[in-house]
Parts: sequence; structure tokens; C-alpha cells
Amino acid sequence: MRLDKFLCKSTDLDRDAASVAIINGSVTVNGAIATDCAMQVHENNAVCLNEKPLMPRPSRYFMLHKPADTLCSNVDGAYPSLFHLLDIEHAFDLHIVGRLDADTTGLVLLTDDGRWSFNIISPQYQCEKVYRVTLRDPLDSEATAAIAATFAAGLQLQGETALTLPATLQQVDEKTVLLTLTEGKFHQVKRMFAAVGNKVVALHRAQIGAVTLDVDVGEWRELTLAEIASFTA
Repeated sequence: MRLDKFLCKSTDLDRDAASVAIINGSVTVNGAIATDCAMQVHENNAVCLNEKPLMPRPSRYFMLHKPADTLCSNVDGAYPSLFHLLDIEHAFDLHIVGRLDADTTGLVLLTDDGRWSFNIISPQYQCEKVYRVTLRDPLDSEATAAIAATFAAGLQLQGETALTLPATLQQVDEKTVLLTLTEGKFHQVKRMFAAVGNKVVALHRAQIGAVTLDVDVGEWRELTLAEIASFTA
């Protein structure tokens, strides 16, 4: 991880204070003064602040049920950051694993373990994300089958050259479907349905990999050891 993040994770310093300590030459890595905040450090590196050895806190892993009109961001904007829902210490040291739009609800994973989150968001690992999609226009079985075939083959989104990765579509009722993706392009679900002439009016993420959302809106919990390990197997 970055050196400034390492300091935040092993002390009570915030990012600004950690940057000052590094730039001022108070931090050493393997005995040498390190003044680059973006320097990458690893588990076997000896990092010291004012000659005191540092040990990062254990990584943390959470699920949160994101309400509508909240931002997947560490700062407030047009809507409040969902981090305000986490009544834990150093909540803003966490990062979101796969962001959702402000109007999208559902499962959000949060961690301070960058390697773990990479296994989830990188398309190469084929981690499935399941979305419950409410559509403007109703679908009959024939239309659903046609769209499912298109999504399974991959389609070209506006402004992009590469096709989307194969996706799975399952009908719930005439205006509700479950869509399973293994990637997360910008506004992907909305753009996919726009490409086939429909419009998403509500979007909810229900599952990521083996982890299924099971807490109420606005609530959160720590992931179990089995849930954490499911993304590293």
C-alpha cells in the first residue's frame, strides 16, 4: 500500500498529517528516509516513524445496505457520503469496493485491504454481481429471451469499442429482472438496457460473489471469515 496510507493504518494520523511526517523526513523504510507519500510498501518492509517501528492495524471488511440519495464517496457532494452511516473508528480510511450511483440501492462492500478489493472489481477474476432491475417498459417472455441472448453474447455500449462481457438475465415479473455481471463499467446496467430500447427506473444490488445482502437499509455489519475468504480462494 501507499506509504501515507500505511501511516494512517498504523497510527492515529490522518492523511494530511501522515503526508507532513513523510515530507519532513520523519519516516524511514528499511532504514532509509522515505519522503515520497506514494511510495509502495509491503508486509516485509520495516517502517518507522521517529525511529518507532510501526505495525498496521488488521484489515477490516464490511457490508452496508446503501440507501438511495447517498454517495459512494469519502466526501459529501450533492448527497451525503454513505460513510456517515458507519459508526466505527477510522471509517473514512476504508474504501468502497465497486461504487453505486447515488440513486442505486443495495449491497456495498467496504475495506481497507486493496488486494482483497482488486479480486472483486477486476473483470479477470469473474466475480459475479447480481442486480435487481426495475424497467420502464414491460417485457413478455419473447422480449426477455431476445434481450437475454443479446446480453449473453455481449453488446457494444455507446462510446465504447469493446463488447460487454457475457451477462445473465432472469425475469422476475413483467417489469423486474435480475441481471448478473462480472464487470462494472460506468452506468453499465442503465446503458445496457438503454441499448436495447428500455429504461431502468430503479436499480438494486443484491449480491456480490457469495455475499448476499442481509441487513436493513442504512445498516451494516462485519463480514464473516468465510465471506472474506470467498474472494481470495
